Amino acid sequence: MDSRPLFQALHVVAEDNVAFFRQSASETGRRFVAAFTAIGEHARRLEPILRHFASVYHVFDLDEATPANGYRSLAQTTRCCLAHVLHKSRYVAANRRSIFFRTGHNAAELEAYCAALSQLRALLYLAQRLLTHNRPGCLFHHEERGLTELVLREYGTLHKGCFYGRCLGFQFAPSIRPFLQTIAISLVSFGENYRRHDSGLSMAAGSLFTSGKFAIDPELRGAEFERITQNLDVHFWKSFWNLTETELLASVASMASTPVRVIRALTVPPAPFELPLAADPSLSITISPPVAHTGPGPVHMRLISHELREGQDSEALSALAPAEGPLGLELWRKAAPAPPSPLLLVHFHGGGFVAQTSKSHEPYLRGWAQELGAPVLSVDYALAPEAPFPRALEECFYAYCWALRHCRLLGSTAQRVCLAGDSAGGNLCLTVTMRAAAFGIQLPDGIMAAYPVTLVRAAASPSRLLTLLDPLLPLSVLCKCLSAYAGTEPAEGEPPGLEKLGPVNMVRRDTALLLQELRQSASAWLGALLDSPGRSNGAGAEAMRTSVSEAALDDDSAVKSRGSRKSQTCQDLSCGVSAPLAHAPAPPPQGSPPSFFLSGGQLEEEAPGDEGLQYPDGFEPLRSDQPSASITLEASPVVKNPFMSPLLAPDSMLRGLPPVHIVACALDPMLDDSVMFARRLRELGRPVTLRIVQDLPHGFLSLSQLCRETRQAAALCTRVIREILLPPEPTPPTAPPSPHKHRKLERTPHSGAA
Repeated sequence: MDSRPLFQALHVVAEDNVAFFRQSASETGRRFVAAFTAIGEHARRLEPILRHFASVYHVFDLDEATPANGYRSLAQTTRCCLAHVLHKSRYVAANRRSIFFRTGHNAAELEAYCAALSQLRALLYLAQRLLTHNRPGCLFHHEERGLTELVLREYGTLHKGCFYGRCLGFQFAPSIRPFLQTIAISLVSFGENYRRHDSGLSMAAGSLFTSGKFAIDPELRGAEFERITQNLDVHFWKSFWNLTETELLASVASMASTPVRVIRALTVPPAPFELPLAADPSLSITISPPVAHTGPGPVHMRLISHELREGQDSEALSALAPAEGPLGLELWRKAAPAPPSPLLLVHFHGGGFVAQTSKSHEPYLRGWAQELGAPVLSVDYALAPEAPFPRALEECFYAYCWALRHCRLLGSTAQRVCLAGDSAGGNLCLTVTMRAAAFGIQLPDGIMAAYPVTLVRAAASPSRLLTLLDPLLPLSVLCKCLSAYAGTEPAEGEPPGLEKLGPVNMVRRDTALLLQELRQSASAWLGALLDSPGRSNGAGAEAMRTSVSEAALDDDSAVKSRGSRKSQTCQDLSCGVSAPLAHAPAPPPQGSPPSFFLSGGQLEEEAPGDEGLQYPDGFEPLRSDQPSASITLEASPVVKNPFMSPLLAPDSMLRGLPPVHIVACALDPMLDDSVMFARRLRELGRPVTLRIVQDLPHGFLSLSQLCRETRQAAALCTRVIREILLPPEPTPPTAPPSPHKHRKLERTPHSGAA
């Protein structure tokens, strides 16, 4: 995109406004002069930076048909901010002589966008640093510390309030900004009344009385939003996000949702059962219930079906849903149930691994049940920090296996099965499938992962720099959620003394149990394969044996592997897996510009060994007046487990995945997770698609009924799932007719007419 017309117009209007307001001796006039002067300076420095990024960011795309990566998103966000500044500057130039012109309001608007430009300029400098230090084509920084630590330290001190006040959500579609403003006002009001042991409903009621001041004072709202994201712990975010689970909000959402015949909350007891092996159905494997952290316990699910099907009104299913009682069965039995569907959709909800349930995601699940004609089973897995990794994975895997074993109770024959999930749920779709491949059971026919997180750690990437201005996913909040899933955030009510010691040791113990179970299950499966008659090729078994052994590295070997850096590429990103890696795309073609810092419009090559961050031209971004956010790099080996971060999985594990379809957002801090994971699958020859949604934030599925853009994005996810469950019939190639037949057809009408 050519940005020259934008910069030329901005320079002209800024100079014109400076010349006009210099004639004013008022304080407001001086504010206008200072704002337009700073805008002109920022624009002059940003123009060569954006031009440079435009010349190189195509290298990081998945392919020519999918132009998306964090560098593009940063440049797009900066151009969007400049376009808002240009629009506001033209408005000031056209109305500055009017008696109705609100000088104080417009000066404050320009100052806010000027501050936003300053912080975006700092982000672009950080992105240039990543561009210089990262391996060719790799979006994540490959070292544990160094640049990632520097980015986290900068984030903790940078001013962010300007992005949560007047500039809130400027980068997103205009139709969604009022909703984001409502969320921001609700968040800061909720935060002002937050007490950890109070009920969410009482805090929400108290927030109504304090929300007015944040609605009329954007600067106050921005400052309070920054304070909350800097200081409050993961339990605050659990409480706020779980407001969608309250009966009042759930009832309102239900009234606006698609009506369905069947909604049943199920509680499946922790009992082992047998599943046949995919390679030899005459053999079976035992599926054990989840045991991590709290021992065997039931798994909660929600069944949603647009129409009543055979099995959904059975006594066996009713025994798993006693709360509904006989009344629900009596109402259902008024109509004859439809036959089982050949399709089944298993869903894992999002919520950062720490919040929400299938209930808050029910509105769009109802739409899926109607449009796809398939029963939907949504899993309410245990949440962190009370139940960190691998409890959620164990429960989701157990639920998937249970659905295959008892599909008739769900109203399905499970001839075609799809896994679908968003955000944290997308991560669980991938890791559950990897575990199913290790067990040797039936895999889903495809995966639909919406904006998934594939690297569960604080890692520097250009798209994750967008967390500085994202109102739904600030970096400090993201890191708290990921740390909670990794087991390093204290659970509710834990003594302070357990904060550092207890969870990590528990995670190490339960990860060892998980991997031991995987080894045993994989060994049984491999033994069955090797003992099967007629199997002479052991290459597949050997590949899986290597895969499982690599995934089962213990904590000590994972720690030792951090000292070896000789042959790392994008895959290992400090992972404990030592498989041969070759995932980075080809280096940029000859003639592509290298990575530079820009100073005064001149390109200056950065010294590779420079670990300090010095902004060029004496530029210094705005600093926060809040205490620095406590964001630390996670040193526990559990964060490198491929069943936690599928981006770190070895090739042999990823080769076992079915077709993966990813729907990502161009402005999502998690965009690089999707791009890099799709690139790894593409280079391994696995079927994968990556579809990019423009101008929407992370979590758009939960906002599917909000506006036209979110409805279209949700419809895209529905189409992807339909392609998995109902693949188009291959059309047989038709041979062209012979020339003789053509001549015969041409002569027939003529002879008939004669």
